[in-house]
Amino acid sequence: MPSAYQRALRRLSRRDHSEQEIRRALAGKGHEEAEIDEAVARLRRERALDDAGFAARFARSRMVWSGLGRNRIRRDLGARGVARATTEAALREAASEVSEGEVLERAARRYWALHATEEPRQRVHKLWVFLLRRGFPAGLVQERLKSLWPRWTDALEGLEPASEGEMEEHGRDS
Repeated sequence: MPSAYQRALRRLSRRDHSEQEIRRALAGKGHEEAEIDEAVARLRRERALDDAGFAARFARSRMVWSGLGRNRIRRDLGARGVARATTEAALREAASEVSEGEVLERAARRYWALHATEEPRQRVHKLWVFLLRRGFPAGLVQERLKSLWPRWTDALEGLEPASEGEMEEHGRDS
């Protein structure tokens, strides 16, 4: 039977993981907590396991390649067991390298083109919901949609920025 360290290395060779993900996977394979702690400590010493680096790479990747906003990334990192402070630092780092506004605009333009048969006012409303579910802050969504499609800004009237709790509920639905 492979050791906890060997199993963790195999997982990390396939893709990046948070410490908590590795711990859960090893526990799921029946490894004792002491062996898991030892493996994690060794991986940290060898710099093969680093939540700060993982979170920064994850945030940047999700913004650039998946078109996600900071709220969704924050939720996803939390689900992977990354500490809140580490997550916030990663989001700041990603935001310094990637413009969230530009990511939002790319996602909005792609959505707009894919739903070209819908009535524009209805499309703007659905786009608003789509972008909020992707984790973009409501204020930024409203600002960018108004600048992208000023002709249809009346469709945004009455759409209130949702509270963070409401958006977490929306995120679970998508």
